[in-house]
Amino acid sequence: MLVVRGHSDVPAAARGAVLAIGNFDGVHRGHQALIATARDLATKTPDTPAGVMIFDPHPRAVFQPNVAHFQLTPLDEKLDLLARYGVEVAIVLPFDAAFSSLTAEAFIRDVLLRALAIRHVIVGYDFHFGAKRGGSPATLVEASRLHNFGATVVSPVGDGEPISSTAIRKALVAGEVAEAARLLGHWWRVSGIVKGGAKRGTGMGYPTANITLPAGTTIGHGIYAARVHVGDAVHAGAAYLGTRPTFDNGAPVLETFLLDFDGDLYGHRIAVEFIAHVRPDQRFDDVPALVAQMDRDVDVVRARLAVIAENDPYAWPPQP
Repeated sequence: MLVVRGHSDVPAAARGAVLAIGNFDGVHRGHQALIATARDLATKTPDTPAGVMIFDPHPRAVFQPNVAHFQLTPLDEKLDLLARYGVEVAIVLPFDAAFSSLTAEAFIRDVLLRALAIRHVIVGYDFHFGAKRGGSPATLVEASRLHNFGATVVSPVGDGEPISSTAIRKALVAGEVAEAARLLGHWWRVSGIVKGGAKRGTGMGYPTANITLPAGTTIGHGIYAARVHVGDAVHAGAAYLGTRPTFDNGAPVLETFLLDFDGDLYGHRIAVEFIAHVRPDQRFDDVPALVAQMDRDVDVVRARLAVIAENDPYAWPPQP
């Protein structure tokens, strides 16, 4: 996938594309409908790439700089998913105060037409753009008639409430990771560099790989059945997210025990994929009681992961 950052000196391979436009946080099933539309339209015209335009950082980070925003997919993970879903070109536009002041008309004229020589744009039914969100799908449709490019508006996806990044965050906050996966179309995961901890888990026979959650990430506390991606290898895991009430009731941590694994992961990047919620976080009277519960948790984790071993409904698409 060709990644173009900014709209100055856009390479010829990225011009004249069919582009789906949006934030694509999570690259959920609604976003996938936009991508599928772009791919379908691109196949009808020779030498026309199917691509997306995304904005980084998320506009909320610019308009609310003091509020930690729960981003479902950081940029590197978002680009990975876009490539897996068949995107050929990704235009990443830096979003800052200057860019946010562009009027909808200037965005169409200077970015879509002059810089990108757009052939066709695809947006969702609720897409707004330009200063003070002055542009809408109707704005793009009208501009397409005036400037001779195509425009398609994709209807809501989902039964009942439309699929949205907000609905997925809500599910994760409640610990409903299976529901989040249904809306996403793939399991939600979080990645980071394994760091050292207090080694309490090691002392209890459950050494863990600990990573720091990105700022703003909020998911229900408790034990989860997880898959841990280490390079090309995938391991079963029991992930704990919580405040360790049995010990210090401190800041939330993500600690994952890799089943049947013996190795040193310190300093390695891993991705923890949340498959099923096992139980809420809780305080135990003593360490033996906690260890006994962890033994039971691991049994449940094995059983939950065994269910999807042969038929995984939400596996990430393979690398292109």
